[in-house]
Order: sequence, then structure tokens, then C-alpha cells
Amino acid sequence: MFSSTKGLVFIALVLFLLNNIAWGKIYNRRFVLREVPYTRLCNTKNILTINGQFPGPTLYVHRGDTLDVDFYNDADHNVTLHWHGVEQPGNPWTDGPEYITQCPVQPGTSFKYTIVLSIEVGTLWWHAHSDWTRATVYGAIIVYPELGSTYPFPKPLDNVPILLGSWWKRDVMEVLQDTLKYGGAPNISDAHTINGQPGDLYPCSKKGTFRLLVEQGKTYLLRIVSAEMNVELFFSIAGHQLTLAGRDGAYVKPFTTDILMIAPGQTMDVLLKADQPHGNYYMAARAYASAVGVEFDNTTTTAIIQYHKPNHVPPLSSSSPLFPSLPDYNDTQLAINFTRRIKSLVSTDHPMHVPLTVDKRMLITISVNTLPCVNNSCEGPRGTRLSASLNNISFVKPSIDILSAYYSSINGVFDSNFPSKPPVKFNYTADTFPTDFLTAKLGTKVKVLDFNSSVEITFQGTNLLAGEHHPIHLHGYSFYVVGLGFGNFDKKKDPLTYNFVDPPKLNTVGVPKNGWATIRFKADNPGVWLMHCHLERHSSWGMDTVFIVKNGGSPLVKVRPRPSYMPRC
Repeated sequence: MFSSTKGLVFIALVLFLLNNIAWGKIYNRRFVLREVPYTRLCNTKNILTINGQFPGPTLYVHRGDTLDVDFYNDADHNVTLHWHGVEQPGNPWTDGPEYITQCPVQPGTSFKYTIVLSIEVGTLWWHAHSDWTRATVYGAIIVYPELGSTYPFPKPLDNVPILLGSWWKRDVMEVLQDTLKYGGAPNISDAHTINGQPGDLYPCSKKGTFRLLVEQGKTYLLRIVSAEMNVELFFSIAGHQLTLAGRDGAYVKPFTTDILMIAPGQTMDVLLKADQPHGNYYMAARAYASAVGVEFDNTTTTAIIQYHKPNHVPPLSSSSPLFPSLPDYNDTQLAINFTRRIKSLVSTDHPMHVPLTVDKRMLITISVNTLPCVNNSCEGPRGTRLSASLNNISFVKPSIDILSAYYSSINGVFDSNFPSKPPVKFNYTADTFPTDFLTAKLGTKVKVLDFNSSVEITFQGTNLLAGEHHPIHLHGYSFYVVGLGFGNFDKKKDPLTYNFVDPPKLNTVGVPKNGWATIRFKADNPGVWLMHCHLERHSSWGMDTVFIVKNGGSPLVKVRPRPSYMPRC
């Protein structure tokens, strides 16, 4: 049930922040962006890294702590960093998305990111938020329970970051540049990775395959992050059941499964009990590809679970590890069945605050579109340029950041008229459409929300060009997914099925292919917050928008003052 507790906690937290006091401890970290040569798939190339590491450093904190990260750009690219899933109460200035909350950190300059942890607990992550630089610039954030408390499940022997990613043989920025230049779909990745390694099913990759050493009878907490660029993944471990205990920085009612489906941007806390005979077992992941006719990376990445006795690590045997059974690439029903099992852990220590009434209701269509191309010379359908949209608006990034423009009252940077519903009502999931439905409109449009208003958004997937599963991420907030279904949303019937008892609390919702998902949240975090599809090709094509949440009436519920050291455009 909704209560005033969250509002009181928020006010208390902002009061502390305004006095430069954190709930817990304040930690300092140093991140240096530099290009480093890495070899994968028999090929060496320079990649962007943090501190020379790929994946980047894992950050360990407790709930309520604050991180100050001094970021130095020693590379040749403009880059920003985003702290995915961290709500940053009252502090949008260091949320990170380029040209939304800040100008990029330019080569040879530095910037201090202040990351304010509040209610989050579990697994989050950080990543670059400029163009496609996040392909190699990312890492996990492990948020332990606050000091003096513990997990709502037996304490595991160890916490193990498992980061799922993408790898191209080419320079990934060249892949993006070609996509934008020629207007077609990007080249697919050459491999998926687990902790930066493709695994021994790929050429020249056996030696580097990630190995997790486990002791029989012990339980391990896998901190799984999908840093994948353009596909969802099915994930499994041969011979073992997996217990999902957390999603997106919040606990869930634990349930056991042999298959996970995880989308780009999502995180999972998964308990692995080493209850099998001594031996070697593959951990494997491959694509869940929901769109028909859209090329995808159909390779399989692997790591190895290796049993060992205490104080003795045997050499890896020459026999192949046991391989898990993975679903078909297009098994949408399995993907949705898994998603529907995820429910919030509701308890005294972990209360739920889903709004039961709504002040602002929105219906947002999610579409892949086209734009005209000179002489019909692009690589999209019929010579057009591929695009993407929310409510038929394909987002265009401004030349200065929206946050500064809003708080400095700079005109002409954005329009505050993002529509609350599609411009035309139609059969969103039909097999065919009028040609003029395919063309999106360009714009830098945002939606302004009153502070503390209760917001409901129904995301409606469409079948324009190609229906597909879309992971939609909202910065600055977690929200409750109260409904999920296939087909066109029915505003009379579907709300009768909403879950107000234990809806999952997420920051990245998977909207089903040709289906819908409804979220609710309280707009109690003032600032400028990006919302976008976490499939990079879709975000690059314009499947983004921005929410501006007004300040509250009290000084305690206003955005923090602008730091004097913000980067300049």
C-alpha cells in the first residue's frame, strides 16, 4: 500500500544532502578513461577503458552511502558516465547522460561525479553515456544492505559479478558512424561476452574463458548485469537451478528457474547453490531475438563453473563441460512467462509504495520508423533512413544540456510539449499499416511533471516496420510495473488486471513485442531525467524522451545547486 514513509525518507535524505551529510559513508574513487589494446577473436584493437580494465572496476558500497568519483578523460573521445539505477535524489547534475544533464567531459579534462545511494540495494551498474562508448566502458555496482542489517535470504559465501556484454572486431564508434551515415541497421556484434570474454566456443578464446570456482554445498550470489548493446539474452547454467532474489536494485520474492531472460540495462541478483557432483559446467547465454527479419548475433557466450575442494584447484580437464539447454532464439512466451514471475518482496523491512491513485496518465507508443533520405539513397526500407520514436517523436539531442537550459531559463533548447498520447489512434499491432504511419517527426520534446504527482505510463509496442521487445529505462526513478500483456492496451479491461499487491519495482521495464506494460511512480525526485530504450540502435535513432520534474514547495525538496565545475559544451 502507498504510505507517506517514502516522502518522509526523501525529505530527510535531501536535508542531509543539503548539509553535505550522507546516510552512510562517503567513498572516493578515481576513474581514468584511456585507450588500451585488447585482443579478442584473434584480433587486437584499441578500446576505451576505465583504469585500463575491461570490464571496468566494480564499485562496492552499502545502502545509503555516497561515492565521489573523480573522472579524468585521457582519451580522444567526449564521454560522460551514468550510474544506472541510482536514483540520485535531488542531484540530477551528475546523473550523466550527454546533453541531457551535462555537457560531455572533453579529452584532457576532468569532472567529479557524486553518486548518492538512497533506497537502492542489490546490483546496479555504471556505464558511459555518450554515443556507443558504453560498449567497453562499464562495470558493476554492488550495494550491500546498510550496516547492521542483512540479506532477506541466507548469506552467500561470495558475491560474483557476472557482466554480459557485446564485442565487435571493428571499432564500435565506426559501426555507429556508418549506421548514422548510411541510414541502415548497424552491423551486428561478433560475439557476446561474460566478464569481457567470449568463451571457448569462439576462435582464439579458450584460454581467456571466465572460470568460477565453487565449493560443493556452498551458495554464491551472482550479480548479473546486462551491458549488452542490442539484444536480450537467455542465460542458464548446466545442471543447476537459479534462484532470482533481486532485480534492478530491489529485492523480489525468490523463485527458482533454470532459465533467465535479461535485457540490456537490467540487473539481477541470482543465488547459485553448488549442489551438483564435482565437475565442470557451462554458464551460457545467447540471444532472445523477438523481431522478425532483424539480423542479430546468434552466437553463444560461455563461462565455466568449476567445482573444487577447499585449498585445492584442479586443472581444467580436457573433456567438455556439461552444456545447458537454451530456448529457441524467438521464444517470446518463455521470456514473458519468466518476466511475469517477478514480484516485489513486500515485508516490514521492505515496504511497497505503489500509488493507488493517478494524477497524470500517459499512453506512449514505441515504434521503429523511417525518415526521408535525399534521393532515396539510404539503406532503410525503400531508400529511407531508419529511425525510432516515442509517440511518433524521434528525439533530437540539443547542443547544450537540457538540465542547464531549464534551470538557467535558456530558451530554444527544448519544447515542453511531449504528447501524453499518440497523435493518431490505430491498431498498433496490425500486420500492415498505411505508409505515412511509418514516418516519425523530429523534435527535442520533454514532458513536465508536477512535484509529487502520481504518474501512470502505459507503453504500447507497435508493429511498425518490426515489432520487438523494448527495454525502457527511466533515469532518476524506480517504478512499479502494475500490468503487462500482449496486443493493444484496452483502457477499460486491462486495468482490472493490475497488480497492486506485489508489483515488481524496476528501473528498466521490458515491453513485450506487440504488447504493453504499465508502470506507476511518484514524481518525488525533482530534476531532469532521461527515459529511453536500452537497445542502443533504437536510442541512437531517437527512441528517447525527457521528464522534467518540478521542484517542491519547500527548500528541502528542490534540486541541489548547480556545481561550479560542470563541463562546458
